[in-house]
Amino acid sequence: MAPLDRANVDTDAIIPKQFLKSIKRSGFGQNLFDEWRYLDHGEPGIDPATRKLNPEFVLNLSRYRDPQVLLARANFGCGSSREHAPWALQDYGFEVIIAPSFADIFFNNCFKIGLLPIVLDTSRVDQLFREVEATEGYRLLVNLEQQSVITPAGESFSFDIDPFRKHSLLNGLDEIGLTLQHADKIRAFEEKRRVEQPWLFA
Repeated sequence: MAPLDRANVDTDAIIPKQFLKSIKRSGFGQNLFDEWRYLDHGEPGIDPATRKLNPEFVLNLSRYRDPQVLLARANFGCGSSREHAPWALQDYGFEVIIAPSFADIFFNNCFKIGLLPIVLDTSRVDQLFREVEATEGYRLLVNLEQQSVITPAGESFSFDIDPFRKHSLLNGLDEIGLTLQHADKIRAFEEKRRVEQPWLFA
């Protein structure tokens, strides 16, 4: 788990504009929070191993290596509607983002790729920031089925999620997967239309 103690983190900070030259979901993690993670300016094609890391940025601290949960502040994901922002977070390894609030478009884009954004009260988030910063190796248990976030001390916080989105996440279904559940009906419709409206296929 990694704490990003900044409010109003926009999508250009999550993945800067110069890296938006691909429509693939992979490869963006190495440039996540690029302007904060590195001391030099990044451009596509530059090997991250050759760049100078910012030793003070949270994701560069050894105690926060390989996190799966990102703890953030209010209005996370504001700014432009780029889908690359959740792609970069997921490609880096994050599976869950916890914040008091999210920008609407970013929030919706997260669900489309299977990234779970959790909204908790500001007081709960403040508590988690204090605990994770005070305890190295701090780990949360996120139970989507029970809709709960459980601290190492056993304290449980509940969160809300739309039932349809919950079903999709639990079953690993994105929009394409949901459509393919009706593949037989789609094929039957197309075959019927080919017979009834052949001029559409001429």
